[in-house]
Parts: sequence; structure tokens; C-alpha cells
Amino acid sequence: MRVQDKVVVVTGGASGIGRALALRFAEEGAAGVVVADLDEAGAQAVAEEIGDRATAVQVDVSSEPQVSALANTPFGPVDLFCSNAGIIGGHGLDASDQEWSSLYAVNVLAHVYAARAVVPSMIARGGGYLLNTCSAAGLISCPGDAPYAVTKAAAIAFAEWVAIHYATKGIKVSVLCPQGVRTAMLAHGIQEDHVTARAVAASGAILDPADVAATVIKGLEAERFHIFPHPEVAEYVRRKADDPDRWLAGMSQFVDTLTQARFATPADKPLEA
Repeated sequence: MRVQDKVVVVTGGASGIGRALALRFAEEGAAGVVVADLDEAGAQAVAEEIGDRATAVQVDVSSEPQVSALANTPFGPVDLFCSNAGIIGGHGLDASDQEWSSLYAVNVLAHVYAARAVVPSMIARGGGYLLNTCSAAGLISCPGDAPYAVTKAAAIAFAEWVAIHYATKGIKVSVLCPQGVRTAMLAHGIQEDHVTARAVAASGAILDPADVAATVIKGLEAERFHIFPHPEVAEYVRRKADDPDRWLAGMSQFVDTLTQARFATPADKPLEA
């Protein structure tokens, strides 16, 4: 898919990857960009930065009626729905039921709501595209945060299901799976010295959101299911599939190293990204 002349919805569009996607889609000549976010002021700022071809909508993606309403844009039917909004938890076995429920609602069910909202009309018009931000954590897990790793894996599984069932009806699906990206979420995790943020900082380059958006454009044009801003993720996935036991052992050692380093670092000393 080429974004030029297409109508695009971006959830989580007020900042980070979502903001970068909205701006890049506009740069690529999108006919209209709906910038959707719980942060209404932030979404409005991004829409104003784009101009007349953008509109801002406040949305809670854990609410199906609110996600469904995004299908009715002032620019016409949705050609590309980017289900990008996501949240992180920060806990393991100590995560509360509420934390699990919140991450499941935003990181998984929001993708389901988006598909329900736009896939039928896309099929009626001959096709359309879903881009779901899922994280490398959904493919290769992540240290520290059980609800995040599990819900991102579920999001990828749902995207696979949609691709399998609707490819012959003209529906294309991609999952965006980056590692470290310079966002407020990562900055907060580093400031808090969280083991998940430590893992991200230790795993490779921290990309600018604009670089991620550039990779997305290439991935959409090639209509690839997996979009990897960090190319090394593809190799990690291959190693996991080739020898799961060795991969699990290596990840366990990695987590032990991170945990030991965390306890050795003063709590008030932030990590360098």
C-alpha cells in the first residue's frame, strides 16, 4: 500500500510513534489523517501541525463504541487503520488483576475493536489495511513485565488470525515490532530504573520515532506482515524458532544479568539510553 490519497486513522497519535506516523503519513500525501488519543490536547497539537488534512479525536481505545466511531471520518472511509495505542504495566507475578485487565483491554481488545469497526466496510469497498503496533516483546518476550509481554504476543496472534481469514477478501495486515524507541514511555522506565527499560537499553539502538515511521512506510509499500525497525529482531525470532530451549536459557541468563546490575546501581542513578 502507498499512503498517498488514503484516509488513515492513528490511535495513540499524540506522541511517540503515533505522532511520527501521523506526520509521516501526511508527508506522504494522505488524503486525511485522524489523530486519535486519550490526550485530546496532544492530538489536537499534532493535527494542527499537519493542517487541513488532519483532525483530532479524543478516544479511549479500551471502549469499543469510541473505537467504532473512528470509522466515521470527515475525510471518508478508512483505508488504513493504525492501532498504535499501548500501555505498559511494570510487574511480574505481582501484577494485579486490574493491571492485567487494563493491558489486555488496550494492548489486545483495542485491535479487535478496530478490526470490527473497519474490516466489513473495507471488504465491501474491495480491501483495506490494518497496521498494529505490537512490539518485539510480542515475538521474543521481555524481561520484567509479564502483562506487557503476554498482551503484545496476543496482539500479534490476533493480527495473524485476521491476515489468515481475510487475505482473500483484500485485507492486508502488518504488525510493527520495534525494540527501543525514544518515547516518553521508555524515558519514564529508564528514570524509574525498571528492568524492562534496562533490557531495552541493553538490547541495541534506541531509535527516533521518525526513523520508525520511515520503516513503516517501506513495510506498507512492500506489504510485509512483520515490520522490524530493528532488523536484528528477525534474527532473534529465527533463533527462538530453531532452538527454543537454548533461547529460553539465554533469555534467563540475560534477565539474571539485568537484575544483578539493577541491584548494583543506586536507585537515583538513571540509565543512559
